[in-house]
Amino acid sequence: MGKQENSQIVETAKEARGAELGPTIRNVLVWSLGLVVAAFAFTYFMFFRT
Repeated sequence: MGKQENSQIVETAKEARGAELGPTIRNVLVWSLGLVVAAFAFTYFMFFRT
């Protein structure tokens, strides 16, 4: 928890974030991007291929 200095609360960067960016967030971003690309490819091949 942060400490109080001169009537202001001072926290470290990790405390201020409240969470740690780790591989889980990266995995969610990679998987979601991959699924969007696959959905667009599927839509293209089903409707716009002539």
